[in-house]
This record gives sequence, structure tokens and C-alpha cells, in this order.
Amino acid sequence: MKNIFYIAMAVFALQACKNADEKETVPGETESSTAEVVLSEKAKANAGITVGLAKLENIQIPLKVNGMVDVPPESLVSISFPFGGFLKSTDMLPGRKVSKGEVLGIMEDQSYVQLQQDFLVAQSRLGLLKSDYQRQSELREGDASSRKAFESAKAEYEMQQVVVKGLSEKLKILGIAPDGLNVDKISRSVPIRSPINGFVKAVYVNVGKFVNPSDVLFEIVDPDHIHGSLVVFEKDQHLVKTGQLLTLFNPSRPEKKYKGEVILVSRNVDSSRGITIHCHFLGEHSDLIPGMYVSAELFTNEVQFPLVPESAVVRHDGKNFVFLVNQDGKFRMREVMIGENWNGMVPLTSNDVDWASQQLVLTGAYSLLGKLNNAGEEE
Repeated sequence: MKNIFYIAMAVFALQACKNADEKETVPGETESSTAEVVLSEKAKANAGITVGLAKLENIQIPLKVNGMVDVPPESLVSISFPFGGFLKSTDMLPGRKVSKGEVLGIMEDQSYVQLQQDFLVAQSRLGLLKSDYQRQSELREGDASSRKAFESAKAEYEMQQVVVKGLSEKLKILGIAPDGLNVDKISRSVPIRSPINGFVKAVYVNVGKFVNPSDVLFEIVDPDHIHGSLVVFEKDQHLVKTGQLLTLFNPSRPEKKYKGEVILVSRNVDSSRGITIHCHFLGEHSDLIPGMYVSAELFTNEVQFPLVPESAVVRHDGKNFVFLVNQDGKFRMREVMIGENWNGMVPLTSNDVDWASQQLVLTGAYSLLGKLNNAGEEE
């Protein structure tokens, strides 16, 4: 009984090995049969296949990047009102063009009246204390006044100068000229004026609303200093230098091109492995606004690449391939990395092949791919 069991186990093992061997030798599953093609000379001629070497040339490959129109901090002004108050009136809307000094809105509050009142009272008292100080100074010179009285008059006069100066600066912050203020010009309303030329980016307040000193009422953008903020992948960072020229465009209007120049390359890598570069626009760009999406082509320095015709590269399963010619005349399919099309030629960026000496298929590559696919189906 024991012998019968061992014999059965041996037969089972031999059958399993046989099945495994048959599975490993199934036609069409070896690397060589799926990667190589053999054609007769007549078949090559019918397929229009020509072979040759890649052409080594120094070229500028355009680097494609994306980003947006941005503004530097000095060209984006957030406007608040340092004393708070109620917004009495405004006719500002986003997108409206404004000039430096133009009234954006009118603020109103009783604290403005109190500040003007305090300044005029302090200024009047300053005149009185000045007269007293001058009188005490004259009396002191004639020994007709005590030293204590003179020093007291001097101290009060100097302290009042400080008070008047402080109130004067507050009025300037409020937008009121202290030199021209008098009792007839005291007002409860104060205008808010634009500090720059530009256009209104945003309005954050409505008429009748009370605003605090820290609240932003308007945002004004100076469009003369907008720039492009673009993102370059980490692997392409070495191709970007300040001073390089680039062409920008809005994807919704690709026919409209803008020239630019790289002015700054960030030294930081963000979470998506991107590096920000900043560029100035060269020439007319008044139709660009902050926040607008842009794409760009950056012209890199010349680098030597092997170039092949577009017909030499085939697309298969989401990858790019060329056919190399072996010494035995067989065509072997090889995956490659490629750059952007350059005047009908495709740069091969894979550096693990000696392209200067490697024969490859220049035309008819898709015929070989079809032959390879058909061979696989037949098997």
C-alpha cells in the first residue's frame, strides 16, 4: 500500500513539471519574439523602411510651463481707514480704473470732529504758552523773574509743542491738512483717496457699514508692474536661468502671444516638487489681469541631442519606441524618452544608447509595429 502511494506521488510530480515546462515554452511569450522582427529585403522595400543614424545637433528645446499673472507686493494696495468709522458713500466697483488721489469713498464719524477740535484748541493754547515763555525769557534776562517761573513756562511751552505736533500727524493720517484747518473748516466727513494709479480689484464694504481700523475696504492694483508667476518641475530647474526669454499666452486665446524675461528663480521646492519662477512682460500687456491663467514656452540654452524624423518614433501602450537594427539584421523595439518636436525632428533624450553609432529605423517604423502585433496575434 505504501509503495502505491509513493508511485502516485512521483507521477503527480512529473506531470506538474511537464506542465510547467510547457507553460514556459509557449510560443510568443519570450522577450526576443515580442521585441524583434525579421523582414526580407522585398518586405522592407514594400514597407518603405529605411535605416540610418540619428543626427546630432545643438538645439534649443522649448520648456513648457504653466502659472498665472501675479503682482508684486508694492503694486497691490489694501486700503483701510486708520480711525475707523461709517462709510457714508462710494461708487467703486471691481474693475474700475482709478487715478492717484481720486476719491474712493467718504467716511463719517464724530471722532473726526473731536480730533480737529482738539488740534485747534491745542494750537490756540500753544500760542498762549509761547507768549508766556517769551515774556518769562525777557524777565529772566533782566533778573525780574525767578528761574523757577522761567523753567516752568519753558517746559509747558515745549510740552504743548509735542501735543500739537502729535495731533497734526494724526490729522495727516486722516487726510486733513493741519495748516489749512480752522474753525470754519471742521468737518465730520473725510474722503478716502487712492494712493496709486490702477484699477479696483475688490470692494469689501458697503454704504452705512461701520469699519474698524484693521478692516480692508478696497484693493487697488497697479497693472504696469504685473508679472508672470510660473512653475517649473524640479527635474527641469537646471534649464532655467535669469535673463532667459520666453513666450506666454492665455490658453483661451493661444493666438495672442506675449514676450517675457525671467527675473527670478525661486530657491524653494513646493509640495508638488515644483519651483516658482518670476518673469517680466516685455511690450504691451494691458489686457492681462492678476489671477489670469497663463502657459509659457521658455527657450533653454542649446544642448546637443540626437534627432530622428517623426516617422522613426512609434507610440504603443502609452510609451514611445524606436526600432534598433541588430548586427544580424533583426529589428528590435526599444523604449525611449523624447523631447518636443523640433522642425519635424524628434530629440531622443535617453542617454543609455550610443546614438552616434547605432543604426535604427528612420521611416516605416509603424509597419514594423504592425508586423510585430500581427505576429503576436497569430501565435
